[in-house]
Amino acid sequence: MSDEVGSAEATESGDVERSPSLYDRWLAVREREATIAVLTFVGVFLAPFILVVLPELLGIPRQYSWYRNLVILALIWGIFAIGFDLLLGFTGLLSFGHAMFWGTAAYTAGIFSANVTGSPIAMILVGTTAAVLLAWVIGWISLRRGGIYFAILTLAFGQMIYYIALSPLGNLTGGENGFTGVEVGPLLGLLPLGAEIAFVPDALVETWMYVLVGLMTVLAVVVGNRVLNSPYGIVLRAVRENEQRAEFVGLNVWRYKLMAFIISGAFAGVAGSLYVIQRSFVPIENTLNWTVSGEIVIMTVLGGVGSLFGPLLGAGLYMYVANIVSGMPTIGDFWHMILGLVFIAVVVLAPNGIWGRVEWLRERVGETLGGDDR
Repeated sequence: MSDEVGSAEATESGDVERSPSLYDRWLAVREREATIAVLTFVGVFLAPFILVVLPELLGIPRQYSWYRNLVILALIWGIFAIGFDLLLGFTGLLSFGHAMFWGTAAYTAGIFSANVTGSPIAMILVGTTAAVLLAWVIGWISLRRGGIYFAILTLAFGQMIYYIALSPLGNLTGGENGFTGVEVGPLLGLLPLGAEIAFVPDALVETWMYVLVGLMTVLAVVVGNRVLNSPYGIVLRAVRENEQRAEFVGLNVWRYKLMAFIISGAFAGVAGSLYVIQRSFVPIENTLNWTVSGEIVIMTVLGGVGSLFGPLLGAGLYMYVANIVSGMPTIGDFWHMILGLVFIAVVVLAPNGIWGRVEWLRERVGETLGGDDR
C-alpha cells in the first residue's frame, strides 16, 4: 500500500524516471570502439558515391566535382593528418619536419619494391618500419628541447634529409627526377590493385586500390581512437595541458612525448607507403620538401586540432582546393589565395575547425531532440 502511495506521489511531483530517448541511446553507444569503426567503414566506402557519383547524377559539371583517384589521395593524406594530430592536438608538440617520415617511408617502400618485392603489404610494413626508426632517432634528439626550438629542430632535420636524398643519395633516389623504378604487385599476390571488383557496384568501390586505402583508413581511425581513450592517451592530454604538473606527479614526460612522436611517425609511414603504391612513383618535391610539412599542418588545423575525424575532413578540403579549384577557369590561378582565405575563415569563425562545427551542430540537434549530452 505504501509503495502505491509513493508511486502516486512520485507521479504527481513529476519525478518518475522517463524512458531514454533515441538520442540518449545513441549517446550511450556513439563512443564505443565498435561504433566508431563501423561508422568510419560506412563513411569511407560511401565516399565515392557521395563525392563522385551523386554530383554527376545531380548534373554538377565534372570539372567541379571529385574523381576517384582524388578520393583515394584524400584518404591517404587523412591518415597522415590523423597521426600528425596525435602529436599536435593531443600532445601539444608542433613539428615542422613531418615530411621526413612521409618521404622516408615513400622512398623506402619504392626502392624495396624495385629490388625485393612489389607486394603492397610488404611495402607498407617496410616503409612504416623505416619511418618509425627515423622518428625514434629524430625524436630522441629533438625532444630534448621544447616549444619553438623543437619545431625548428624538426624542420632542420627534415631539410637535411631532403638534401641528402637530393644529392648525396641521388644515384639511389633519382635526385630531382624522383624514384621512377617502383614496381607494385598484386594485393596478396592475387588481386591487381587497378582491377575492378566484380561483386561490388562501381558506384561504391571501383578498384582494389580503394579497398586497400579504405581499410587502412579505418584501421588508422580505430588505432587512433584506441590510443586516445587508453590511459596512455590521458597522459598525453595531461602533458599537453601542463607538462610541469605531469612531471610533479611522477610521470616520465620525455618518454611519453617520444612515444607520441614515434606513433605519429608510424602513421606518416603508412600514409607515405600508400602514396607510393597509389602513384607508382616517388616525387621528391611532394614527399620530402618542407612544404609537405606545412600542408599537413594546414590540413590538421582546417579539420580541427585535437579531434579524431577532423584531420580527415581537413585533408579532403585541402585536396579539393588544390586539385579541383586550381583547375577552375578564371579563379584556378588564385587557388593558393583561396586556400588562404578559407584557412583564415576557419580560424576566425570556427577556431575548433570543421569538426568542431560539426560537433556544435550535433549538440544543437541533440538539444532539439530532447537529449541530454553529458
